[in-house]
Amino acid sequence: MPLSRSLAKLAGGLLLLALLAIGGSSIWFWNAFNGNGPLAEEKTVVVPKGSGVATIAALLAEEGVIRSPLVFKIGVQLFGKEQPLQAGEFRFPAAASPRGAMQVLIEGKSVLHRITIAEGLTVREIFGVLQGTPLLEGPLPPLPPEGSLLPETYFFVRGDARGAIVERMQINMRAQLADLWEKRDTKLTTLESPEEAVILASIVEKETGVKAERARVAAVFHNRLKIGMPLQSDPTAIYGITLGRQDLGRNLTYADLKAVNDYNTYVIPGLPPAPIANPGIEALHAVLNPITSKELYFVADGTGGHAFAETLDQHNKNVAKWRKLQKQSQGQ
Repeated sequence: MPLSRSLAKLAGGLLLLALLAIGGSSIWFWNAFNGNGPLAEEKTVVVPKGSGVATIAALLAEEGVIRSPLVFKIGVQLFGKEQPLQAGEFRFPAAASPRGAMQVLIEGKSVLHRITIAEGLTVREIFGVLQGTPLLEGPLPPLPPEGSLLPETYFFVRGDARGAIVERMQINMRAQLADLWEKRDTKLTTLESPEEAVILASIVEKETGVKAERARVAAVFHNRLKIGMPLQSDPTAIYGITLGRQDLGRNLTYADLKAVNDYNTYVIPGLPPAPIANPGIEALHAVLNPITSKELYFVADGTGGHAFAETLDQHNKNVAKWRKLQKQSQGQ
């Protein structure tokens, strides 16, 4: 056989082997990049800001999301180079493939967390909740006016600014208040502005935690306002002492109820000058759509709710029942 023919046959054989090797490597890589990963169950991983592909690949391998950082890096270079990987907190499903992990980071859908702000908290109390939430970052802004924050459940991602949450609360309060004011009972004459609605709603919020009672408690206060009767709300007397800076830490005294300040509705006529807390949507709706009643009084009934009365005589009987229950609970 001529030498040239032998060399040509050898070259052809080597080319075939190379093609087979390349093909085999391609099949191996395809299976490695698209096959199931090692995660036995769903896992959350935080990818720091500024992380490059190599850093992310090493992190995912360390967290057990992928087996090979090299496979992940090559896959990103081949299939994801036009779509940058995002930083944040991400949830990877069980058995996620390297391609699947890459897609999670490309889509950038960070894990959502929630924070629930209870109705009736003061601004300082709400700020305390936000400050104590470690997944939020940054300082809090100056204290906004009482009653300007809407209590709700708010969703956020790790690293969101505390100030941004406060701003969302303010925006939501303005939007909800405007909507509820437009839909208020057209026969309502005791409130002259949305601001007064927030003031009364904050009192209702502090007076009862029973959802079904809010519109009834609101009706009592509306009835008192109509006839010029003092609201005589204990929470306003408390706020007049503390100004929302701390808990009173004790029971109200007779002297407290007689204390002269801008908030004590045992002393001042009508509404106080500003809210005493941040009311929720239900309380706002209640004061803008109270039930129709002639009731002027209410007192705790020992079940978590209140006993209502139209006359002082009936109210005094309800108060006597409440005091008897108090004594019994104290073992007297």
